[in-house]
Order: sequence, then structure tokens, then C-alpha cells
Amino acid sequence: MWLLWAALAAALVLGTLWLGQRRLIYFPDRAAVPPVATEFPDGRDVTLRTADGVALGAWFVPARGSGPGSGFTVLVANGNGGNRAGRASLAGALSDLGFSVLLFDYRGYGGNPGSPSEAGLALDILAAYHYLVDEVGVAPARLLCFGESLGSAVVTGLVSRLEPAQRPAAILLRSPFVDLAAAGATRYPFLPVRAMLRDRFPVAEQISALDLPLAVVLGTADSVIPAEQSREVARRAPGPVTLTEVVGADHNDPELFNGAQLIDAVVDLAERVNAAGR
Repeated sequence: MWLLWAALAAALVLGTLWLGQRRLIYFPDRAAVPPVATEFPDGRDVTLRTADGVALGAWFVPARGSGPGSGFTVLVANGNGGNRAGRASLAGALSDLGFSVLLFDYRGYGGNPGSPSEAGLALDILAAYHYLVDEVGVAPARLLCFGESLGSAVVTGLVSRLEPAQRPAAILLRSPFVDLAAAGATRYPFLPVRAMLRDRFPVAEQISALDLPLAVVLGTADSVIPAEQSREVARRAPGPVTLTEVVGADHNDPELFNGAQLIDAVVDLAERVNAAGR
């Protein structure tokens, strides 16, 4: 009898975790984000419209001068926590170097309606992409996609679904994971993560089919996404790839949000695109 009760208890626990698993994946700051002018007086508050009718808040930050990023726009896909206001320092550093930047929040983040999921985030970044290309007039050949942690998966998914002519000039992935199950197994080693997950985010599989300039940036002391997973993503890339290892940096350290090596990796990516004549 005790075996039956144990099996029922285990099934109850696993069922509860399966139903509530997205609470273990997404950690949104749901607070409304202030106007862009609080950080960037020349910035533009933007509302993105997704294919399924969700309105998303975004900031468009124009370049504040000439520099190595002149003519390029960076589309930033956030990680699984916070909101776009927490990426203002990144946008500011890039804008100072001549890049224009779009920061946006996923559904359920930054005062946006809805709840995050893999399918939902795919629609969210597609709306951000189309805003830049269709409304701002950014040519894909002058667009860089920047993905932070979970955002690496969102960016990779976007680019893998675009037609070759629509793809951005290059991609930067900061702290990418092989896939969500591999990342989850690190955080929850006692759970059958791969069997339970509804959201997959197969970064390494998708990157292996994308022959684009790629930069991967990782922290060697990352306690959330093991550095070896990020290195494996870089190894899977068929196109030209540069790997930047920020020695001693953990996942949420400032060096991986707006540090000099991270910013230099974006600049290097733009210079590689220019050198290749893309």
C-alpha cells in the first residue's frame, strides 16, 4: 500500500510542477516601465503589435553620435527576468558608439498583457523585427540581433524562421544554453526536466543551421548557464564565430550587462560585417 501512496504522491508533485513549470522559467518584472525620456531624452516610446493581438511596450534609442556602430541597429532580446529599463545601460553604451537600439518587453513583462511562453515570445520578437524593418526602415543587412540568456534562444528562433534575405547581418548571444532542458537540468537536477518541458528553445540545434557571423559572450563563473553550454553553442555554429570569455563573471554580474568586453564584442561584430561587405 505504501508503494501506491508514494506513487500517487510523486504523480501529484510532478503534475503540479508540469502545470506550473513556466513559473520556474520566466521571472517577469510586471511593473509598468517609465517613459523612455527618463533615460534617453531623444528616445521614442513604441507600441509593438504582435500577430495574435498583444500590445508590447518598447523603447527606440537612436544613435547619439558617430562611431563604429554608425548605420547599425541592435535588436535586444532580454533574458527571463526584469524588464527593458534594466537594459538601459546597455542601450546607452551602444548608442554612444553610433548604434541605434530597440529595447522591448515580452508579453507579461514591463506592464504588458499576457503570459510568457516559447510560442508567445516568438511572436513578440517577430513584432519587434517587423517594427524595425517595416516601420523604421532598417535594412536586414544593417541589423544586429542581440540575445541575453533566454533571449539568445528567442533571437536564434527568430532568425531560424526568417527567409535568408530577411535575416539580420549578424547575431550576438550572451550566455546561451544548448537547449532549455539542458539549462533546466542544471538548476533542477532532481527533476525529469526534458520529459516535462513544454517550452524547448533548441538553441544549439537551430544555430547549427545558421551560416551568419556570430559572437558568443559568456562568463566563466556563470552559475545559471554553465560556460561549457555556451561554448558548445559556439562550436555548433557553421559560420564565422568569435568567443569572448569574461573571466570570473557570473550570470547577472554587470560585466555581462554593459561591460567593456561585451560592448567590444558588439563593435567587433559590426566591424566584421563591414569588412565582409554585407
